[in-house]
Amino acid sequence: MIWQLDLLILALVVICALAVISVRDLLSATVIFGVYSFLMCLLWAEMGAVDVAFTEATVGAGISTVLFIAAILRTSRRSKD
Repeated sequence: MIWQLDLLILALVVICALAVISVRDLLSATVIFGVYSFLMCLLWAEMGAVDVAFTEATVGAGISTVLFIAAILRTSRRSKD
């Protein structure tokens, strides 16, 4: 394992998590959440857990993001608060 790459991906994961919490547009939050899931997939793959990385890529970055976007398109896009 390359610890510098692990640290860089971990920093990007934390930045994405903070961005998802602070953004007001729900579609933007969903896209950032998809990036978060993809970065977690990279982190799992770099650690050697390829099966977990594949599951994270398909479920986290793939299906969940598509379902969230479909739900947002059927409701209001901006949060009221």
